[in-house]
Amino acid sequence: MGHYNPRSLAADEFIDDEEIQDTLRYAQEHKHDTALASGILNRAADCKGLTYREAAVLLECDDPGIRDQMFQLAQKIKQKFYGNRIVLFAPLYLSNYCVNGCRYCPYHGQNKHIARKQLSQEEIVREVTALQDMGHKRLALETGEDPKRCPIEYVLESIQTIYGIRHKNGAIRRVNVNIAATTVENYRRLKEAGIGTYILFQETYHKPTYEYLHPTGPKSDYAYHTEAMDRAMEGGIDDVGIGVLFGLNLYKYDFVGLLMHAQHLEAVHGVGPHTISVPRVRKADDIDPDAFDNGISDDIFEKIVALLRIAVPYTGLIISTRESQTTREKVLHLGVSQISGGSRTSVGGYADGGEEEDSAQFEVSDTRTLDQVVEWLLDNGHIPSFCTACYREGRTGDRFMSLCKSGQIVNCCHPNALMTLKEYLEDYAGPSTKEKGLAMIEKELDVITNPKVKEMAVRYLHELDSGKRDFRF
Repeated sequence: MGHYNPRSLAADEFIDDEEIQDTLRYAQEHKHDTALASGILNRAADCKGLTYREAAVLLECDDPGIRDQMFQLAQKIKQKFYGNRIVLFAPLYLSNYCVNGCRYCPYHGQNKHIARKQLSQEEIVREVTALQDMGHKRLALETGEDPKRCPIEYVLESIQTIYGIRHKNGAIRRVNVNIAATTVENYRRLKEAGIGTYILFQETYHKPTYEYLHPTGPKSDYAYHTEAMDRAMEGGIDDVGIGVLFGLNLYKYDFVGLLMHAQHLEAVHGVGPHTISVPRVRKADDIDPDAFDNGISDDIFEKIVALLRIAVPYTGLIISTRESQTTREKVLHLGVSQISGGSRTSVGGYADGGEEEDSAQFEVSDTRTLDQVVEWLLDNGHIPSFCTACYREGRTGDRFMSLCKSGQIVNCCHPNALMTLKEYLEDYAGPSTKEKGLAMIEKELDVITNPKVKEMAVRYLHELDSGKRDFRF
């Protein structure tokens, strides 16, 4: 695979290439206009978000004072809507059979030396049990795209299997799904199966680059892939998660495209994305990230996270174990609200207690155990949360967003985070983690503003001591 340097061509989908190019030119022309940038940030302080053009101006501006103002505002917005809560999840790879020819993914069909595997339902039980033994309550299912080996029926059966597993410390409470673009009918079936969020990364919004990176297979259809979230919402899934793979294309273009997509979903469906993910290209079998000359530095990565938090204040931001502990630590306070922990990116990587590298999708940078991640979060002043209450109480889509925008989310999410942390501490944590976690709970109870909610939370926390589980607001 050689180096490439994509150039823009016209696109005819709702991601408007001409508008993106014009936005980037405008941002470049005003990169030294600190008065304009400061004015944008002042307006953003009302927590109503930014247009993609305003965000592009801030991304282009390299003035240190503006950067400091930007980071301070991102921290303020993160605290207002998500507090110091960080939701934890784990990916579960069901199958790595794939018919696509994606140039950046080791699952591509032309890779003949990666170990191919698909979990049986019995193997899924073992994998999920291993995840439950760690303390996980929320999973994200991952598969390659192979209509014959991994049809929608297999995914639906797997979801049913996962929800049906009974564990000594309770069941998996939320299954998010990251599978290939599909039909409205299949999205409807996923909704009926009880999934949480449907996740699909665009990889890049630049159509010529997208088509170069996806030369063969169903994923090569740019329009079908780009419009997947519209079909998902038409099928009744109101929590969707979008993202790009930074490093594949010029990051400024994809940053604008990402916000353009979010704006499109809000305008057409009345609710924007539930989450946005910010992965970067990683080394993997048959894939060398140095072959892509659009990689971004840690400084730019931090700036992107901060600007996404400012531009889409109510949307969850996800960072995975693709990133190192050091990098994750830098961006947590800038707006990230969900992280993975104790992750394996191989098919069958949990039950055997280690990574099966020959079937992994990418190399994990943060290799700590879940308990080490939980203790690290506590040490840094964050509340590790295993909460799934909003999904199970029907607070999804516009209902979740209205709760978030009103500021009332603190009276749901905060006590739920504390109660699920207490569950983890009682059932899974090491002595040091438990001591720190109990101290955190005692301190954070004072953040709950509703006296009745606080009283109930204290009662539920005491009842958890006697073995009761799964309280939620």
